[in-house]
Amino acid sequence: MTSLRKLGPSGLDVFPLALGGNVFGWTADEAQSFAVLDAYTAVGGNFVDTADSYSAWVEGNQGGESETVLGKWLKSRGNRADVVVATKVSQHPEFRGLSAPTITAAADASLRRLGTDYIDLYYTHFDQPDVPVEEIIGALDTLVKAGKVRHIAASNISAERLRASLEFSDREGLARYVALQPHYNLVSRDTYEGELQDLAERAGLAAVPYFALASGFLTGKYRAGAAVESARAGSAAKHLETERGRRVLAALDDIAGAHDVPVATVALAWLAAQPTVVAPIASARTVEQLPALTGVGELTLSETEIGRLTQASA
Repeated sequence: MTSLRKLGPSGLDVFPLALGGNVFGWTADEAQSFAVLDAYTAVGGNFVDTADSYSAWVEGNQGGESETVLGKWLKSRGNRADVVVATKVSQHPEFRGLSAPTITAAADASLRRLGTDYIDLYYTHFDQPDVPVEEIIGALDTLVKAGKVRHIAASNISAERLRASLEFSDREGLARYVALQPHYNLVSRDTYEGELQDLAERAGLAAVPYFALASGFLTGKYRAGAAVESARAGSAAKHLETERGRRVLAALDDIAGAHDVPVATVALAWLAAQPTVVAPIASARTVEQLPALTGVGELTLSETEIGRLTQASA
């Protein structure tokens, strides 16, 4: 069984691959979503990441579809206590931004859709710099004190705003961020490395990176001359046009071949080995896509292999 990892100072123990819920109610219907969730938990997975806005961008959707699917699955399986549920606030069409009233109302709406009375990890999805950190942290702390949220976290936030948030929490003795969800992968390192990662490390925060597979590019399915049917094919294929993208693929191919594992597993293993990273996020539309993701817990890369990938992606 894959060993669990500590999620920063939260006391939560999580599987080293967070299952992305962005596809639930979008490219995966309810039956597919249930099958993927069943297969993920069957191998020991216990960390599911969603957001109140998933998937408002689809014509005919309102936002909240992913939470609704996840809530139905939790109820039907009776396993709420065994799953670490992470969701986010600020992007739902009806609850935009991070004012205190918006955070409060959005959390209640998420709880209803999820069919639960608590959220394990509640992220600010996109920071709203014109709202003082004092207001945001104050609202989140109220949710924690009410028992509606166990731990708080931040995504898409600057180092400056993150530092101010942590300092305010410490000064006032209020709920403090335990995790950070940055955009981070082998072909997008400057989105996290540097000031933000250094701050996370000093503050003891756990990083749970999104776009861990660069919209599918790091699965290795995008090759010169190959057409891929995917909702995100355009954004993934652009990496093929860069020298770095081609270098990274070549290194991934070699290391995957040496371990006899899928390319995606190696890309996730590199990410999981980086400072502060506890569990990359990746999503699967089908059960067949899942083993390449959950295999990250079984694969340990050598220092030489990590170094080669780090060099290729520089």
